Amino acid sequence: MAVGRPRSFCKDQALDRALEVFWRKGFEGASICDLTEAMGINPPSLYSAFGNKEQLFRQALDRYAEVYAKRRREILAAPSAREAMEGLLRDAARSLTDKSRPVGCLYVQAIAGASEHAACIREMLKSKREDSEREIRDRLRRARAEGELPKEADPAALARYITTVAQGMSVQAAGGATRKELDRVVDLALGAWPA
Repeated sequence: MAVGRPRSFCKDQALDRALEVFWRKGFEGASICDLTEAMGINPPSLYSAFGNKEQLFRQALDRYAEVYAKRRREILAAPSAREAMEGLLRDAARSLTDKSRPVGCLYVQAIAGASEHAACIREMLKSKREDSEREIRDRLRRARAEGELPKEADPAALARYITTVAQGMSVQAAGGATRKELDRVVDLALGAWPA
């Protein structure tokens, strides 16, 4: 059995670089040339290590989700649901405008460039957004069960509201909004918290 040439690059580093390309350009806007140049590898190495572009995107999306899911869980562990929701939105304002990486959120940026024929990409992104919303909804259900939210509060609607605000903040950040401007959006959004 023939043994291939050993891999001469760090797969995790290459994946992180691909993630940044997808984040900046979206799935369809990122060409194989863009990806291989950023990853420091040639096309055969990309296909050998990651599969096709869609498989590479899926792996990059999983890596992104893993990092942000861990942070989301830490924030959702705040003593109160209101503190948790404020923490999520303040963290979003900070991270969405962080100059050390692409602005906005990968989920929002990538879907903007996914046309109708990229249905599988749209489904992947939808699934990741739903996972995030589900965690928020579960935290809010617990808050209602513990009496922190009024009985008539709708955890599903409130979770959808929080995620919609965060996604809108992502669009605003991609358009040049500053952290200060996004923090003001957070202030206004928290004004709708159920009493």
